[in-house]
Amino acid sequence: MSDTVLLFSYGTLQDEAVQLANFGRRLAGRPDALLGYRQDWVEITDPLVLQQSGKTHHPIVSHSGVASDQVTGTVFEITAQELAAADSYEVADYQRVDAPLASGLHAWVYVKAQ
Repeated sequence: MSDTVLLFSYGTLQDEAVQLANFGRRLAGRPDALLGYRQDWVEITDPLVLQQSGKTHHPIVSHSGVASDQVTGTVFEITAQELAAADSYEVADYQRVDAPLASGLHAWVYVKAQ
């Protein structure tokens, strides 16, 4: 599939209920890690996101610039349409960036908005 992209998730996009609500399917992925980032938490107030995730606080990552810092998660191969759906799901606290993974791949990931 030539129009697929890689999406790395360390949070609720790994949850089956969130995947079904946003993509209409369960995603198959593989473990990986985001390099040079540290994880924190953000309070979620968006009613739809709260309903889909069932969680009031979601993990959020920030670039640390420290090569040994890493955040574990899952890398998924998704369509451009599914990436647009993920963009709609993520609240304004997040922005999507291209980032390096421990596997040597690069993937889209949602990080703390600047």
